[in-house]
Amino acid sequence: MTTFEQTLLREVSTLPESRHADVLAFIRFLKISLPDEEKIREDFKEALNDARATAKKYNITQEDIDAEIRAVRDGK
Repeated sequence: MTTFEQTLLREVSTLPESRHADVLAFIRFLKISLPDEEKIREDFKEALNDARATAKKYNITQEDIDAEIRAVRDGK
């Protein structure tokens, strides 16, 4: 058992039993709210493909993008 797990168990053991369900609910909430890294990767790939398709459709080149970035950075 890791030091973290020992600390967590020690902290939980000092709570009134009526709060144990709250701790468990919170841990479960944290687990389900973790980002799904594979989904994030897929969403990113999809967004990148959409951006590339839009650039192709409107004939936007990498040079155009670089020029826009430079203009914004230069305050023009």
